[in-house]
Amino acid sequence: MKTIYESTFVSVGVCASQSLKDNFFITFGVGAPKDIADYCFIHRNEINEADCLSAGAVMTIGEQDYPVTSVGSKARENLRDLGHLTVRFDGAEQAEFPGTVHVAGCAPASIEPGRKFRLFRK
Repeated sequence: MKTIYESTFVSVGVCASQSLKDNFFITFGVGAPKDIADYCFIHRNEINEADCLSAGAVMTIGEQDYPVTSVGSKARENLRDLGHLTVRFDGAEQAEFPGTVHVAGCAPASIEPGRKFRLFRK
């Protein structure tokens, strides 16, 4: 598989972890405005070929794999330009919103700074 996106989580907004209990999370790249960063998992990008993101890709958080089931029409652009993505753990085959990526599997209990966030395509 080819890595199309790789980053490392560097901080967790004060309200970000609550979203995992609701089966989603929001990412934003380093430099996010404070009012947005409070709700996001902030990460530093290392590989960025987000334009290649599509259903059938695999997202990993640490060592856990999640098959990508659908990708909203703005998700690639948001991830590429801002590091911004909303990930829903519901396996939906149709994206709920333009900036949302849906994956199969259960949300992790936590996401800690230092953990890798990757997207692969076959």
